[in-house]
Amino acid sequence: MIIKMRFGYFFIPVFLIFFFSCLCNLYAQQELNPVEKYGRLSFKEGRLRDARDNIIVLRGMSLFWSQWQPQFYNEDTVKNLRDFWNVNVVRVAMGIEHGGYLENPREEKKKVFSVIEAAIKYGIYVIVDWHDHHAEDHLQQSKEFFKELSAKYGQVPNLIYEIYNEPLNVSWTEVLLPYHQQIITTIRKNDSENLIICGTPNWSQGVLEASKNPLEGFNLAYTLHFYAGTHSAKLRNQVSEALKTGMPIFITEFGTTLADGDGQVFYKESNIWLDFMTKNQISWCNWSISNKAEASSALLPQSASSDLNNPRYFSESGYFIYNRLTH
Repeated sequence: MIIKMRFGYFFIPVFLIFFFSCLCNLYAQQELNPVEKYGRLSFKEGRLRDARDNIIVLRGMSLFWSQWQPQFYNEDTVKNLRDFWNVNVVRVAMGIEHGGYLENPREEKKKVFSVIEAAIKYGIYVIVDWHDHHAEDHLQQSKEFFKELSAKYGQVPNLIYEIYNEPLNVSWTEVLLPYHQQIITTIRKNDSENLIICGTPNWSQGVLEASKNPLEGFNLAYTLHFYAGTHSAKLRNQVSEALKTGMPIFITEFGTTLADGDGQVFYKESNIWLDFMTKNQISWCNWSISNKAEASSALLPQSASSDLNNPRYFSESGYFIYNRLTH
């Protein structure tokens, strides 16, 4: 390239122009937040993909039951998780029973909406989870909630729906399929594209059973939950078999402890699971952002959302997951 200057001609090699252009583009890309970078998500051939059809993996944290740990349902939590923990997704666990949505719908929705607004502000994805073990008994309330949620936020790419947290030992074909199909239909009337994640039998571990009789619809995925101290190779083998069918799986909740959320941190088995998820490009959220006195809580008792940027307030499990997220 030749540029005419006041005192003659100035020669700029073409490769320098290209080099500086690439640097500028790289810098701009680094400045993008996760949602700006990836856009609206979808599943294709069993893998999560961004708006440009590139395979991506979301990694983040789940909040605790909303009725029992409301102090973390705020902007401070979302900002610290994005900036300090390096998450690109946060999961809202809206409690349904036990003093949750069924008794206090207005209060619980307010908590959920505050986290969604923060996720939009800070450009990360947010899973809104109907945190229930008996959702088939609360079909009408679930339909009403997801109708309102999809009408309010269904056009933003940040939102991901999780329409049933952990079904118990109920039939996939006779109970869960009909429930899921009705909620999917309700959401799709307002939201034509966002990802919907569906619970599977036996505490959301029955992905192999669900893979044999999949749901009808598009941009759907299936939930898998595990706790490293209780679930090991047998469940991973079932997940592998389900993945072979092209089943899209999103691990929306896992713990480093026993299935009751307590006990100890099982480092070896947790690392095996995390490596398994990385190898198979499975997105995940760890349980949980909480200061409850139990092993799966990411924070020590008495900690607050403002303490999420200070490792001295992290529990054993919290520090372990923090290191996996940031390294």
